[in-house]
Amino acid sequence: MFELFKNLGTWLTSGSQWAGSDGIAHRLGEHLQYSLLATLIAAAIGLPLGLLIGHTGKGAFVAINLASFGRALPTVGLVVLVFLAGGLSMLPVYVALVALAVPAIVTNTYAGMTAVDPDVKDAARGQGMRGHQVLFQVELPLALPLIMTGLRLALIQVVATATIAAYVSFGGLGRYVFDGLAQRDLVQVLGGAVLVAVVAVVLDLLLSTLQRFLFRHRTA
Repeated sequence: MFELFKNLGTWLTSGSQWAGSDGIAHRLGEHLQYSLLATLIAAAIGLPLGLLIGHTGKGAFVAINLASFGRALPTVGLVVLVFLAGGLSMLPVYVALVALAVPAIVTNTYAGMTAVDPDVKDAARGQGMRGHQVLFQVELPLALPLIMTGLRLALIQVVATATIAAYVSFGGLGRYVFDGLAQRDLVQVLGGAVLVAVVAVVLDLLLSTLQRFLFRHRTA
């Protein structure tokens, strides 16, 4: 076991392992590209939907159950299905990652909107605010902490799952996991898994720090 971790340390710190098109730096860039783009697309879908159903109270049952259905979808199975329908491209990977991220964004956005005190919304309307003004000036600012939590959860899930890009012969840190399994190279498999875990933890810490900074006045 000690020898395994020693070899893992050597693998992670070797300069040659970080260089080139198959190096850690390049694979890390690919992994971040897949993860961030998929999360942005999911946010573009999930945030308006969550805000809409939270503000109007309409369609909540359908939207939340669809979100739960999306969470239950087997990611690899979805990749294979879209791959068979659309051919070899990154589309199946992005479809699967977006489907994974949308539920957390929708449910947390909806939860944040419904957590806003109805009396606060009534007071805003009593001051003459229109529907969109209540949404963007009252409900959204109060719901932002939960919305941010949903985005954090979605991003971490996507980072952890973006290894599936290597399943259909693309890049990212999953390349080390799948190639290592094919070559029976346990050090490479563990290296890829460790790198994915580190990226997920670092991104979560960054978003957590940003969230505390943005809402520090609420706890002051």
